[in-house]
Amino acid sequence: MIQSRTHNCNELRISNAGERVVLAGWYENIRRVSKNLGFVILRDFYGTTQIVIETEEMMQQLDGVNKESVLSVEGVVRERSNKNKEIATGEIEVVPEKIGVLGKCIHNALPFEINQSKEADENARLKYRYLDLRNPSVKNRIVLRSRVVAELRNRMSALDFVEITTPILTCSSPEGARDYLVPSRNHPGKFYALPQAPQQFKQILMASGFDRYFQIAPCFRDEDARADRSPGEFYQLDMEMAFASQEDVFSVIEEVLPPVFEKYGVYQTASGAPFVRIPYLTAMEKYGTDKPDLRIDLTLQDATEVLADCGFGPFAGQTVEAVVVDGFSASRKVIDKICAETEVLTAEKAFWFRMDENGAPVGGISKFVAERKDAVTAALGLKPGDFVGLTAGKKQTAQKAAGVLRRLLGAASGKHMRRDCYEFCWIVDFPMYEIGEESGTLEFCHNPFSMPQGGMDAFAGVEPLSILAYQYDLVCNGVELSSGAVRNHDPEIMIKAFELVGLGEEDVKARFPAMYNAFCYGAPPHAGIAPGVDRMIMLLCGEESIREIIPFPMNKNAMDVMMGAPASVGQKQLDDVHIAVCLPEE
Repeated sequence: MIQSRTHNCNELRISNAGERVVLAGWYENIRRVSKNLGFVILRDFYGTTQIVIETEEMMQQLDGVNKESVLSVEGVVRERSNKNKEIATGEIEVVPEKIGVLGKCIHNALPFEINQSKEADENARLKYRYLDLRNPSVKNRIVLRSRVVAELRNRMSALDFVEITTPILTCSSPEGARDYLVPSRNHPGKFYALPQAPQQFKQILMASGFDRYFQIAPCFRDEDARADRSPGEFYQLDMEMAFASQEDVFSVIEEVLPPVFEKYGVYQTASGAPFVRIPYLTAMEKYGTDKPDLRIDLTLQDATEVLADCGFGPFAGQTVEAVVVDGFSASRKVIDKICAETEVLTAEKAFWFRMDENGAPVGGISKFVAERKDAVTAALGLKPGDFVGLTAGKKQTAQKAAGVLRRLLGAASGKHMRRDCYEFCWIVDFPMYEIGEESGTLEFCHNPFSMPQGGMDAFAGVEPLSILAYQYDLVCNGVELSSGAVRNHDPEIMIKAFELVGLGEEDVKARFPAMYNAFCYGAPPHAGIAPGVDRMIMLLCGEESIREIIPFPMNKNAMDVMMGAPASVGQKQLDDVHIAVCLPEE
């Protein structure tokens, strides 16, 4: 070891007995047996070691020293009489000859117990993140993140990808979310933007003659937080390949990710190559989502023909979707909770009935099903003991609600969900365009830089909503890890694609001048993807909140409560960058 210690707190073993050592770490706890006997736990980054105090004088040295102070302990290693098999140093203890305080904790009370910090209020954990990170279970998440990132780098480099960092200060670009803007001091009234993704730069690299690019890229988007999305910034394994097809990208990801998940994940098995390919429309019809959890073997069934006119008001004139679960004998309380959670998550109600041992519908909306029992049984393939969950609405609305119901029923049923594995799949054949929910006009469905399937011929007298793109999503256990695409590298096709959303050639040149001009000098076909590192680590750790695997996360309101950001700045700083603050009226 270096500095003021000979060993770390996880290093000493029975073979070190009799050695004089110097340890340093945090004073985690003390168990006082008498005035001249106590047991101190010393903790550092690596682990813990027991220190045995055997004199009244040494005990007095610790009087007035608060827990979490940093101590230096010099003493002799000896074998423990009561060994602790739960820790690596459990066979030894250190009898101190000298104890020094290297860093005082001046607070008598901690905001939470270090080893129980995950049970504390989230705002307290974020405010005192430096204490939260002392908890070994929290710290280990960050260590795992470091190791996974290093593994990803090694695997990408082994496949001849070149790591290239792209600019952080760039221009604003319509990427689908709000930009973080940075005012320019030397150019009054103009702004840089933090990149939502290195999209244009990596495509320009392909036009520059680089064949395989990657980086662990920071991305910045001014969006609201979710359980699987951190506000502000996130990181992704960004990659792009020249002279590549969709299948070329798939083969790289299928070679890189499964070994990483099997090596570092809480589950030891992951899908092997090739991952399942599911067309977008099939995913919506079969699973009610474009990010299906394939560990669940339940699927949706269209029950519109047999139930839309059954006399139940919410079904009238609507698409009706059914999820059939065999042998699901949950209590009414559990069923009501699942239906309520579906409504919370989708704003749509869920309904149900069950087939009794005689094959008759009971419970829920069974009275509306009874008169057409035979038709419903035949249409849905029902048998005694089956449970049927139902949703209704416009087609996509009913499908999405049924998709959530499927996930909740799968998790609750037990036998219909395999939990101890990582199931990957590709969602392919996304529509190129969609009607925007807010605008009501034609918009790009995914990435505006994607190549339509069929190239220029895709636009020949075809309804725009029927055009498919070479776009794909990577999904694992119901979590979308990434979107990717074969890029639109042809300026003529690019202009045509943007014309359909109301942007002409001059608009494209104005919005994407560097990339458009680069393509005009000859660009190779290229494709890429960018799996989210944060979401990968979240899955590997088995965590439900992405904040658990980020060293210094923001809270749900995009605030760093530890550092106090965002914060006001002085008038001189505002004057330097030519900014006047105009606050909304209260």
